[in-house]
Amino acid sequence: MGRRRGTLILATLLFACGAEARELRVCADPNNLPFSREDRSGFENRIVELVARDLGAQVRYTWWAQRRGNVRNTLGEGDCDVVPGVASGVDTLSTTSPYYRSTYVFVARAGTRWAKVASLDDAALREATVGVQLIGDDGANPPPAQALARRGLVANVRGYTVYGDYADSTPQRPILDAVARGDVDLAVAWGPTAGYFARGSVPPLTLTPVSPWLDAGVPMVFDISMGVRREDRALRRELDAALARNREAIARILAEYGVPQLPIEAAPGAGSASGPPETARNP
Repeated sequence: MGRRRGTLILATLLFACGAEARELRVCADPNNLPFSREDRSGFENRIVELVARDLGAQVRYTWWAQRRGNVRNTLGEGDCDVVPGVASGVDTLSTTSPYYRSTYVFVARAGTRWAKVASLDDAALREATVGVQLIGDDGANPPPAQALARRGLVANVRGYTVYGDYADSTPQRPILDAVARGDVDLAVAWGPTAGYFARGSVPPLTLTPVSPWLDAGVPMVFDISMGVRREDRALRRELDAALARNREAIARILAEYGVPQLPIEAAPGAGSASGPPETARNP
């Protein structure tokens, strides 16, 4: 009788603990590979799950397309508490210490003259058709587009929207497909996007970090963090600690997805106030 009563008490306690299980409420885009996806196949999904396990929490997503107003309509409305994959120091959020640093890259077909381009000042760009990611009316255009415009290369540029065709399962892929098909000679794309879609490409594609890394005060290299509301200091500290404890595992996830990674400690100070188009959230 005593054993049965003890078992009942234990079961009751376990049920109570389960009912009060902690949630990590996360805002994410449901169709934004390689970053996030509703089936949780993006690398940010993987990193969020890793952090949640470390904190003893379960992930609950609020899915919202990464467009103007997405932070205001999700985190700002109290529907979630964490936005992964934001530029460190973005002024609308309180951000964690960065958990990776990446760069814009030149993408070209391997073995072509364009695969040798490594600088925005390379004279070969004046003879090339260059694909660039554009945001259009939904915000300022990304740093490479601005840099090419400053050099008078607007006529050479072919624009590919960052948001792409949202009905497609991989809306950011077209700029990489354009290089592979030869629609453009080379492209300048955010490293995580380029690295993911270049994997296994036929023909093979090469990725070369863009230099200079700082062009007219505009960076091509960015630190990436998680963002929370400014008043959520305790949560930010918890996330910082979990990210630090899992730094090596996070690096392995990023490598699995082909993300070009720069050492955070050794690289020059990266951009922070506004990030690349996939990470700078418009409030």
